[in-house]
Amino acid sequence: MDAREVIARRAALEIKDGDVVNLGIGIPTMVANFIPEDVHAVFQSENGIMGMDKMASPEEQNPDIVNAGAAMVTVKDYASFFDSALSFAIIRGGHLDLTILGALEIDQEGSLASHIIPGKMVPGMGGAMDLVAGAKKVIVVTTHTARGDAKKILKTCKLPLTAYKKVHKIVTELAVFDITKGGLLLIEKRKGVTVDEIREKTEAEFQVSHDLKDFGPPLQS
Repeated sequence: MDAREVIARRAALEIKDGDVVNLGIGIPTMVANFIPEDVHAVFQSENGIMGMDKMASPEEQNPDIVNAGAAMVTVKDYASFFDSALSFAIIRGGHLDLTILGALEIDQEGSLASHIIPGKMVPGMGGAMDLVAGAKKVIVVTTHTARGDAKKILKTCKLPLTAYKKVHKIVTELAVFDITKGGLLLIEKRKGVTVDEIREKTEAEFQVSHDLKDFGPPLQS
């Protein structure tokens, strides 16, 4: 199981029965594939879908049904389709229980940088700014480090911010952090990973929960 799947599987456990959820592009789009069978959530996509389902298999692909990242997806029988104006009215109107987004950087106060690296061509912010402002809960899913083991969970974001102090939880392939008023709290660690190993790969300071749990398959498996 690669890092992206570990992250998506763990993030899926944050979705509760009845939630209205928006999934960002990248790793977040995988989350819908791993929702527990007894959890019935409604997935919204900012390009105008309510009732989005899993990523489409080759046999299910329809080029007219895509998510906000232009990847082909499936939809529920009850799905509806509408324009971006209505989609963003849903987002900005506070009707999302949860949004799950990717990140370039995230800091210990819950600020997020996800849309631009100065000097590089990137797609842009998309709906992320609206999502972090409008959703009741914001979860960031990201690999713990970038290429070359560059740290992504920082004391303070260095890249231009998408949102200031809006993130509630971080899920990586190594750790799960809650973002509290006192800063980062490590609540889960990957099986086979030590707290010291997580500290080595994390610039941000964090506390360790007294009820620290393990998740996922062992890293060395």
